[in-house]
Amino acid sequence: MSKKNRRDNPLFAAGLVGALGIQVAFCIFLGYWIGSYLDNRLGSGRGWTIGGILVGLAVGLLSAILLVKKVMEDSDG
Repeated sequence: MSKKNRRDNPLFAAGLVGALGIQVAFCIFLGYWIGSYLDNRLGSGRGWTIGGILVGLAVGLLSAILLVKKVMEDSDG
């Protein structure tokens, strides 16, 4: 009998997908919050808010890519 790898578990994949979604959503929310703060503080329109959302999206996607890359490298053995 061969020992089953924990990465073969469908719950591991579901947990990873859930963690990625929460991570990206948190980065977008953080970017929105910082952008809104800067808009209110500097008295500008919505430029900082939109910029914060876009930066948060970029950071969230980059961190998700790095996490998936690390998981894939670990599964190579």
